Amino acid sequence: QEYPLNSSYMKLPDNSYLKDLNNELDPYVGTYKGNFEGHEITLFITKQNYKFFDLKIKKYYQDVLSIKYIVKNSSGVILQNTQSMNFQPDQLRFTMYSTKTKPLQNTVVFYYGGTNCSVGWGDIYLKKLNDTQISWEYRPNDIILDDNKCSPGTDINIYLPETKDLIFTKQ
Repeated sequence: QEYPLNSSYMKLPDNSYLKDLNNELDPYVGTYKGNFEGHEITLFITKQNYKFFDLKIKKYYQDVLSIKYIVKNSSGVILQNTQSMNFQPDQLRFTMYSTKTKPLQNTVVFYYGGTNCSVGWGDIYLKKLNDTQISWEYRPNDIILDDNKCSPGTDINIYLPETKDLIFTKQ
């Protein structure tokens, strides 16, 4: 059964479909570039219809935006690249999926699964400023790491810009 995109999936029957009935996600689709502290970040935003989520306590489908990205340093060396990754249906690490929209604020909220060992997991807010620009805000959550959760020597750097009001321009 179909419901509007911002319906609370927890209050709906299993296997419900949260559909983008008003095309709220479409204006964000595209490739965007921004710079932060000497790094060039390229965001590849695509729309995925009927994405399945199995949260153990609830199963549902939702139209989402997905973000893959490339981060390069000032010399052009790639620090992190998720664009070429093939994500498994239940994968959280490295993934960014929209969870809801805030139409009155022109904003889409994303859940980011973090990098290796879930470091950096949190929320990302994209605000549509105009037809060619979006504003980025990344709010990472804390995590406690030990050798049981994360092998020594694992790259646990967060390459995404941990900031607010960073402007990305559509390419």
